[in-house]
Amino acid sequence: MSPCNGGDSGNPRQGEPRVADLIHQFITRAAQVQGSRPALLFRDTVLTYAQVAEQVGNAAHGLLAQELGAAERVAIYLPKQPETVIGIFATAAAGGCFVPVNPVLKPRQVSYILRHSQARVLITSAQRLQQLAAELPACGELHTLVLVDTLAEERREALASELRGLKVIEWQALLAAPPRAPHRRIDTDMTALLYTSGSTGNPKGVVLSHRNMVAGARSVAEYLENTPDDRLLAVLPLSFDAGLSQITTAFSVGASVVLMDYLLPRDVLKAVARYAVTGLAAVPPLWNQLLQLAWPDEVADTLRYVTNTGGAMPVASTRALQDKLPHTRVFLMYGLTEAFRSTYLPPEEVQQRPQSIGKAIPNAEILVVNEAGELCAANEPGELVHRGALVALGYWNDPEKTAERFRPAPGQDPALPLAELAVWSGDQVVRDEEGYLYFVSRKDDMIKTSGYRVSPTEVEEVAYLSGLIAGAAALGLSHAQLGQAIALVVTPSAQANGETLERELLALCQRELPNFMVPSHVIVRAALPHNQNGKIDRRALNAEYASLFQEPTE
Repeated sequence: MSPCNGGDSGNPRQGEPRVADLIHQFITRAAQVQGSRPALLFRDTVLTYAQVAEQVGNAAHGLLAQELGAAERVAIYLPKQPETVIGIFATAAAGGCFVPVNPVLKPRQVSYILRHSQARVLITSAQRLQQLAAELPACGELHTLVLVDTLAEERREALASELRGLKVIEWQALLAAPPRAPHRRIDTDMTALLYTSGSTGNPKGVVLSHRNMVAGARSVAEYLENTPDDRLLAVLPLSFDAGLSQITTAFSVGASVVLMDYLLPRDVLKAVARYAVTGLAAVPPLWNQLLQLAWPDEVADTLRYVTNTGGAMPVASTRALQDKLPHTRVFLMYGLTEAFRSTYLPPEEVQQRPQSIGKAIPNAEILVVNEAGELCAANEPGELVHRGALVALGYWNDPEKTAERFRPAPGQDPALPLAELAVWSGDQVVRDEEGYLYFVSRKDDMIKTSGYRVSPTEVEEVAYLSGLIAGAAALGLSHAQLGQAIALVVTPSAQANGETLERELLALCQRELPNFMVPSHVIVRAALPHNQNGKIDRRALNAEYASLFQEPTE
């Protein structure tokens, strides 16, 4: 084994594994206690904790051999496979900061993340590199590309001239580097950047510390009652906090994880049966798709618990899940990328209050605050504010947006010289007399579709690239399966052909945007409404087209 335990301090008693303070130490600790138990399953491959620990250590040495500095960013642009997980934890073990990039993003979005995060190393595949090649010269901080597979010699030579100044090495070469001492890190140091869409502009990089991630994993594992016997199915992208949580929560208790990128919903059910999965987290649209299928008997026999993320679970879907899985515990949850998870509803409360998002998770406090900054009374709507160890370090290289979202927690003693910062979510909630929380609405214009958060501006900016429109507004409208579907409302420019404009805009969006961002409908109109400040009146548009995707009732 080649462990790389950067930042270890203190000495456990001889023969005892230390308690993990840093996120990668979950793996080294589990390898010491139960090295022969499975950690990762991928298709027909099984990696034990000892094998994962060895590969993480070797890859960390390889990153250090590429002169990775303390807290420097390593972007990982891959589907869910062992190298993705190894790359994430190896970066942490080396003392760097990992940046998981959603594999469905197109080159333009990936380029933005690489540039904004100032990534120094990119771990990806040969095929993805070829798609990214034209964007990489603009990524000035990037110096090394690590390929998890082999690039054909003729293509390597062509890329070498196209990517002058970038070093390209293969995964096996990274693992073969000689040992090097990692950078010393402590639990308050940053270790991850997770990019999440904002209500305006490009996605924001949420900065997470080791402490954030370790505390989050332990908190979730506590209320889900995870043990080494659990096996989690990872169907969510690892660029999502909830997707990454499947890995960290499992590793925190020595459980195993099945890595899966599914093509069809029925593949998820087959995987649950095949791998005897005990825990499954999914977004409401996927749950709704799964509920339309016939479930193998093994699914109900093996699933100990299920959870939701990425949006409120429709009550009808919750009831249908309970019918399909009468012996499975259903946890309804709410979370923020800026604070990992915030609340959960215990399974024993789901029957009585299925619309509730529950109460605070362990080691967090959730406050409901009115416009005056005061704590709300029972049943008084207010903003959800999260305080505690899970609160992130802010938005990378964006002090203005950080100051908007991360503000002093209310109710602190004025004698405290340094105010504790909390996350002000922008979500309106109410708390009932028994302390249970209920989601009301969002303050901003964020679109939540298929579990993804989409910035309207990102969609609109692509539409403007066409040169065929004078104005645009992307709306998130209620949709039975997706939660929200995207409608793009535009006014044509003088150059536009009215007969072909809709088709041209959809074709452009399909080329430039990942599938979940592509509008489901384009509406062309002569003018857009504006408010008194001269801004597009999105509220009026949302009201006008509210029923666009709703099925007609007889």
